[in-house]
Amino acid sequence: MNSSRRQFLETGAKFCAAAIVRTSNATAADVCVPFQGEKTTWHEGFDRYDFMMDDATGAITPMTAPASEVTSFGIDVSLKDGKRRCVVVTPKKAAPGNPWSWRGCYWDHQPQTEVELLRRGFHIAYVAPDPNRQGKAWDVWYKFLTENHCLAKKAAFIGMSKGGVNEFNWGVVNPDKVACIYADNPALFDEDFAKIPELAKHDIPLLHVVGTEDFVLRHTMTVEKIYHQWGGSITVIMKEGVAHHPHSLIDPTPIADWIEQHMHPVEANRPAFADSTYTKTHYYSLENSYLYLTKEDTYATVRGPGYVPSYDRYTSPGTGNFHADYMSIVVPQRPAPGKPWVFHPSFLERDSAVAMALLAKGYYIVLPPISGSGAVQKEWDEIYNRMVDNGFAKKVVLEGTGAKAGESYAWAIANPDKVSVIYARNPLMRSLMSKTPPIDNLAPLAKAGVPILHDCGSLDPWLKDQTRVVEKRYKELGGKITVLVAEGEGHFPLSRKDPKPVVDFILSHQR
Repeated sequence: MNSSRRQFLETGAKFCAAAIVRTSNATAADVCVPFQGEKTTWHEGFDRYDFMMDDATGAITPMTAPASEVTSFGIDVSLKDGKRRCVVVTPKKAAPGNPWSWRGCYWDHQPQTEVELLRRGFHIAYVAPDPNRQGKAWDVWYKFLTENHCLAKKAAFIGMSKGGVNEFNWGVVNPDKVACIYADNPALFDEDFAKIPELAKHDIPLLHVVGTEDFVLRHTMTVEKIYHQWGGSITVIMKEGVAHHPHSLIDPTPIADWIEQHMHPVEANRPAFADSTYTKTHYYSLENSYLYLTKEDTYATVRGPGYVPSYDRYTSPGTGNFHADYMSIVVPQRPAPGKPWVFHPSFLERDSAVAMALLAKGYYIVLPPISGSGAVQKEWDEIYNRMVDNGFAKKVVLEGTGAKAGESYAWAIANPDKVSVIYARNPLMRSLMSKTPPIDNLAPLAKAGVPILHDCGSLDPWLKDQTRVVEKRYKELGGKITVLVAEGEGHFPLSRKDPKPVVDFILSHQR
């Protein structure tokens, strides 16, 4: 890290120190006790309590805030003679579960989100940060709030600018104590980026609010890229023409809504077989949309689960040295009656409009394992049995692109009575699963009455010697097959833009 950036971060950390929070005695309590000490008022008349923490002993004692700090706190008193300031603001009526947000830098700077959270029953907390790593003092503060005063075991973190250093470097060490992170034009130390996957692994959702002209925008872009690679949930609001300041949104409703939503995540549709050994990630489109911010009089580019449907994905641990033979299942938000599902042996692309549309219709998407020798019928059979034994539809949709379509055909030919429909995009009718090429063994599918849809580009080399051959042979066998041809397209793109014809075909033939 260059010296000027390090100086920027460390100087800011001292300024962060100039903020407030509240605490009381750090001794464990058998029952929850109210916050103690003289109280003052903070925005809209909320009760504010100030504390001083002794770093050496961990004792947290009430103090009275100076009159000049009743509505603001910009004096550098964060760490002085081994003491650090802390603040808590209490709601007029606490929401169920005592949710709370935690800021570790720039107390009372652009506090509109925290004021809105107070209106919704959140507690608001602050503890002065350390210049670099957030350590023992932050642990003491967390324990004091959760054990002595029964605040929720997971907090929502708010970090602006160098507050990103605080929330991320404590969060990656304590992911089990973090409900979500709202980062506003955040800065991170270089060494913290390598630890971001730990947050994704613990399913910590992120919200980044940034300006297109912010000089630390690349920090958010890097975090977003890492989160996408690890299947984490990250929403970005990018304000057009805005620099590092001002932070937040004038109307904080979208931010407060997001925080409130992520305090109590729901996994209502998690399959029964997806136990704790399964890793949870998220599947959603990376498409941008645009939001007009009336009070800022500018547009924001928004993307991520805050603005597009997001689906939970559960992946088995797999076996062997490379853990490659795993299966994944992506679950719809509202399962359709009968719990229909799709065998999807291809890599699940972020821009798969067909997959997104089927999930929206209530279909589950199942990715079977791929072993060292490719697709193996026995492994697919085991996945099928697991699904059916857990109440999923007995007839499955077979899907595949290119060579993966050949594998779907091979399994369907071996199990024609278990297939509702086959959808193939630019298929190659070969298979590692079967010794007989599927193109030469279509009779079992025709006899079982399995409807087939091929979706091809007019310029795809395999249209003539694969799809047209299948079409001719299947019709001669009495089977029903439909072929869609996109003029001017080749083998790519792998995903069609308009999913409607495919989804309509699948729905019309679902049995």
